[in-house]
Amino acid sequence: MKEYQIKRKTSPVRIDGNLEKDVWIKAEKSPRFIDAVGGTPGVYDTRAALLWDDEALYVGFWAEEPYPAATLTERDSLLWVENDLEVFIAGPDTYYELELNALGVIYEVFYLWRDAYPRFNKAGVLESGNLYFAKDRFDILKNGAVSFGGNFDRQDEHFWTGINPRGLRWVYRNWDFPGLEVGVKVDGKLNDPSVVSKGWTAELKFPWKGFADLFGKETVIPRAGDELKLFLARYNLFHFNAKPVYGGWSWHPIGVADNHNPERFGTFRLSDEWV
Repeated sequence: MKEYQIKRKTSPVRIDGNLEKDVWIKAEKSPRFIDAVGGTPGVYDTRAALLWDDEALYVGFWAEEPYPAATLTERDSLLWVENDLEVFIAGPDTYYELELNALGVIYEVFYLWRDAYPRFNKAGVLESGNLYFAKDRFDILKNGAVSFGGNFDRQDEHFWTGINPRGLRWVYRNWDFPGLEVGVKVDGKLNDPSVVSKGWTAELKFPWKGFADLFGKETVIPRAGDELKLFLARYNLFHFNAKPVYGGWSWHPIGVADNHNPERFGTFRLSDEWV
């Protein structure tokens, strides 16, 4: 993947899913999304663009879908069982997953690599891990954190530890991205297979204050030249010969079916060019 330069926007925008705003028209779109594993072109055209300013990172999605469908209405539902758009953001010891459907319902999860979880000796001195994650909101018992080894953690010799060389993650399902804003707009008719639609667009705002937990430090101040590790994807449910078949497309291929591999995420750089 060619490194993407995230341009800086000059004016505020209302987050409502409408990507016909001038700032999104000027933003550089991604190529058509491709199969996340093999790199072949996606069945439906899917593209994305990113912008930034001193307040937040912004993501826009354009998703072609002749028969847009979404039935899950409860927050943090398992949206990948239907159709969704996804954004993964990785920090040095963490990563965050957001999923979004055409109803505007979201699913959020925060992952902390277990080797970064702070460990103290009997004298209360930090022996390993990042002291930042000693905060109460990362207490694994108080927050009901669960252990996760990846999407293929229950296979053969990897049953307990998963296949990622870094090992297991603590998963915080109660973590919400501070100040997150999401907007969705359907161009057509949702959940009506008798109508051929154009698809839907999504607009997301991730305030920089939410990146503190991802980067394990108190304050994140964005500057031109900074790099982000991101994975932007789309997953769709099809029915072929009366059987469910899932397709997954992304900005760039990660080469494996398990998208919980942040070391394979793409590199995006904050640019000093304005739009």
